[in-house]
Amino acid sequence: MRIVMFYHSIISDWNHGNAHFLRGIVTELLGRGHQVEVYEPKDGWSLTNLLREQGEIAIRQFRRMYPLLDGKQYVAERLNLDRIFEGADLVIVHEWNDHEVVRKIGEHRKRNGHYHLLFHDTHHRSVTDYDSMSAYDLSGYDGVLAYGTKIRDIYLKSGWTKRGWVWHEAADIQVFQPHTRMDYAGDVVWIGNWGDEERSEEICEFFVEPVKRLKLKGMVYGVRYPEKALKYLAKAGIEYGGWLPNFDVPKVFNRYRMTMHIPRRPYATALPGIPTISLSRPWHAAFRSFPHHG
Repeated sequence: MRIVMFYHSIISDWNHGNAHFLRGIVTELLGRGHQVEVYEPKDGWSLTNLLREQGEIAIRQFRRMYPLLDGKQYVAERLNLDRIFEGADLVIVHEWNDHEVVRKIGEHRKRNGHYHLLFHDTHHRSVTDYDSMSAYDLSGYDGVLAYGTKIRDIYLKSGWTKRGWVWHEAADIQVFQPHTRMDYAGDVVWIGNWGDEERSEEICEFFVEPVKRLKLKGMVYGVRYPEKALKYLAKAGIEYGGWLPNFDVPKVFNRYRMTMHIPRRPYATALPGIPTISLSRPWHAAFRSFPHHG
């Protein structure tokens, strides 16, 4: 099949947790013989922030790790969808796309019936930012891929779509796998972004305070840590490493005695059952039941 994807970014994983899942999906599809193209906005916030903080070296790291992957950058006002979707069998549009881009692609699908068009939701905004999500025009889409049953049900009950499938995110086990044991660099590491106060209390309660109280050697990687948080870490004796390429996470985990998963509050309270971390690869099952042309 020829598959076209519109995602926020495949190149950058700066505060963009979907990047590593997307990379694994594209890698798997390419390995199965499909033709895949990924489009991302030229001025996307993730890539813009990554370049500002890390420079071109971060892009070179990505290309060394994923030589077969690339994101074709576009300017929304200049999108030539007739050219991009020529010969396409399947188009997947992620929910971190601009509302107008989502609408334009849906309108194109209404005029052209040669491909399937799916909307892909991998976030909690259907609960935490309902008005923004309800503003997406999905009338031209064949259905929604939601990474949890509750999110799928919100789309169906709200009338945003008539068809929905559960498509859990999954890690690429070619990248995310155990490494040969090295000497420990410390006792405990936390890898995650500070975010929008969605788990700051939990980070303090379950990570910072126990590390401080037990006098452990701790390390933190992530972005969007305000000055107040950095001072708090320093006071607890915890080092801060800043942004870490997502594909380096297994190596870092291997150098510490323990880590933990601290989910964002909406997943723990409003969206139980959403697997925010997974090492299986169930994603392809969604396509086995989806009708093909012919």
